[in-house]
Amino acid sequence: MKKWIIGILLCLLLFIVLVYTAVSSTEKEFSTCVLTDNREMDSINFKEHDSVLLTASTLYEGNFIKEVMQGEQYRDAWAAPIKVPIVFLDTLLGGMEIIKEGGGKQTHSLKLKSKNGHVYSLRSINKDPKPLVPDLARTLGLENIIVDGISAQHPYAAVVVARLAEKANILHTDPQIVFVPKQTVLKDFNQKFGNRLYLLEHETNSGANWTDFNNVLDIADTEDLQKLKLELGDKISIDKTALVRARLFDILIGDWDRHTKQWGWVVVENGNRFEAIPIPGDRDNAFFNLEGILPNIIANKHLLPGLQSFEKEIDYLPGLVMPFDIYFLQNVPKEVFAMEARKLQNLLTDDVLKESLRIWPKEIYNLDGEAIYSIVKHRRDQLQEYAIRFQEILTEKKLLTEPLKGSDGEQFPQDLLRCFDCF
Repeated sequence: MKKWIIGILLCLLLFIVLVYTAVSSTEKEFSTCVLTDNREMDSINFKEHDSVLLTASTLYEGNFIKEVMQGEQYRDAWAAPIKVPIVFLDTLLGGMEIIKEGGGKQTHSLKLKSKNGHVYSLRSINKDPKPLVPDLARTLGLENIIVDGISAQHPYAAVVVARLAEKANILHTDPQIVFVPKQTVLKDFNQKFGNRLYLLEHETNSGANWTDFNNVLDIADTEDLQKLKLELGDKISIDKTALVRARLFDILIGDWDRHTKQWGWVVVENGNRFEAIPIPGDRDNAFFNLEGILPNIIANKHLLPGLQSFEKEIDYLPGLVMPFDIYFLQNVPKEVFAMEARKLQNLLTDDVLKESLRIWPKEIYNLDGEAIYSIVKHRRDQLQEYAIRFQEILTEKKLLTEPLKGSDGEQFPQDLLRCFDCF
């Protein structure tokens, strides 16, 4: 009996040693992009160049112990050098005006307005997870378990997702990878936002219409859509088939983090009726690849049911049904889910999947393209089964009793808090 106890204690001690060895190999909590020639950013006149060769981050480079304990993830993609266009805000799309700094716990962002009134966002590819690190983790010296988790996000997923969404007839924000050097236009934002790698994309609540739709009343966030519902009542509805397709697309690409604030709506006027078409935004967690001993202990369906790795088989479908779905889609018939799944299967052919992934620089495609293609293809082939099961799970859920995330500052009537069609 004593030998068993000693053996268990030795295994526990070895596990603790491996954990601390793995997390201590990442010394920093945050870093920005790195030039491949090791020159200092401030020593370069970027106006003399139209592009730059750099890596998103070397912070997540691993060793054998780190990759076993914390996973291989997308470390190589973060550290791979790619060629990126340089942009200056005073000439970008005729000149950009900085509106304000954006929110978000991990992503640093700036909202910009172009000469034609369109609102864009610069969203940092490099993430800053410091606000998410609990005090206990810092006390125990384990903060880099949280920091290193960013390596499970693919730094360039958004541009592939946008190409796939276009082929699937789903609205997207048209993200572009750009490098923004320090420049006069940034003014007080230079220190935080200069010399960094970004996704430049349309805002999902821009007000001004940047889509191909006509008679657009507004491009609004969900909170503003609820206010319109309060004002217009039955005169406004959402395009449920478009939303079902968009949510099934999320399942297809493994984007598990789809809370309310990551959606915008194109509100189209037709006579005295209004229809809101969904715009998915923020694709940080598409193709989310969670590996290693520690992440898989943390990402347990009993602890974090929504946190799921991008694998051929979906681990726990109930964890992907969100309050957002209950609010907008609970009464949608099973036939609609099955029909939209078939449409996605027909639109996203093998050739379309391959072509979309080829939008990546060859350095990134060679690392991750084939593996992601294989997983998306497998999920696509199973999508009708997932769609039907998703609808069944959704139907079993009770209506909401709390406000949606992002709407908790508003005093909406109880019926409007429960579901969109309840009011």
